[in-house]
Amino acid sequence: MQTPFIQNHQYNEIKKQVNFLLKAMRTVADRKVLDTVRSTTVSNAIAAFDELNVEELHLLEQLSNHEAAHELQNYLDSLKAYILPFPHVTQKQIQKLFPKVKKLKVPDLEMIDYNHTTYLRWIDIATNRLFIVYPYKGQLVGLEGSITPINKKGYCMFCNRQHELGFFNVKTKKGGSQDNFSSIGQYVCMDGEACNHNITDPSVLERFILTVRK
Repeated sequence: MQTPFIQNHQYNEIKKQVNFLLKAMRTVADRKVLDTVRSTTVSNAIAAFDELNVEELHLLEQLSNHEAAHELQNYLDSLKAYILPFPHVTQKQIQKLFPKVKKLKVPDLEMIDYNHTTYLRWIDIATNRLFIVYPYKGQLVGLEGSITPINKKGYCMFCNRQHELGFFNVKTKKGGSQDNFSSIGQYVCMDGEACNHNITDPSVLERFILTVRK
């Protein structure tokens, strides 16, 4: 078997393209139009990767070879063997990322589905704090702030899908001063698992992390 090369957000993009193709197969009768859709879905799936070797490219191109819904589902399932999991983290590693948080409540790390995690996150309900752990350029970074449910659906900044949202507010040091703070806020999913199953591009998350960590 090949070495795993598909990150969670890339798998989500492939899944998105499969669903797009499935919808076209159910509603479009013109074979030429369907062939165009097939070509587009493959191109979009490939575009999610910075580079691919010959074998990896061939595997993604197989998306266009299937004619039935169950075949496409089997194809998606087969790709799970190639997923690069989120790096396994320990409680001590997480605690080091949040040294100023007293009595940090860490989730049960054994229950995390690392194969379908782009960013590790949890909410401390007692304090209404959202904690995020993300592997940026090979190094784990931590981010935390308050989160307030707004009790309505909207588009999440991280996954760009419509879900129940919360307002995530993070304090930042203004001008590098230890005593002068500002804050940056965005609307994000309240459901971290749903967000991780929908995110197709982590660049927005990365920009947010870099902005608040300046």
